[in-house]
Amino acid sequence: MTTLILTVAGSDRPGLVAAVADIVDAHGGNWESSQLAELAGVFAGVIQVSVAPERENELQEALRTLVGLLTVSVHTGADAQVTAEQPITLQVLGNDRPGIVREVSAVLRAHELSIQDMTTETRDAAMAGGRLFEASVAATVPASADLAALRADLERLTAELQVDITLE
Repeated sequence: MTTLILTVAGSDRPGLVAAVADIVDAHGGNWESSQLAELAGVFAGVIQVSVAPERENELQEALRTLVGLLTVSVHTGADAQVTAEQPITLQVLGNDRPGIVREVSAVLRAHELSIQDMTTETRDAAMAGGRLFEASVAATVPASADLAALRADLERLTAELQVDITLE
């Protein structure tokens, strides 16, 4: 089977997921995994689909018929590689301000961590007023990483950004 990664985006309205699912099914594909969300009136998502190699081109062509309803980009998935990595999770919580994601992701990049999943949101701070920023990151750490140095860099960032960062 060939793995395809679909990225989809369009004005939110009923039936968008069904439109993609109908095409995938009609061309013998299997919807394996997805992350879908509505953000500020825009429906967006990433979908992992498997399909027989001989049907890949027809599936991709059929997905192009969604133009006007959704913008769809198709990427061929890579074969999974077995490496000596360990999973970590990172929680970030603090007053919202520009640059938090940039700063945190720069530290992760510097230590060669690969982000597997990241969710962020801002919300009203209940008693204090203002906005809170919250992020949850699942990443993999290469076996060669210096975890003490990673922790030190995250602690430095905690003080600079005035946020709480928890590494598990």
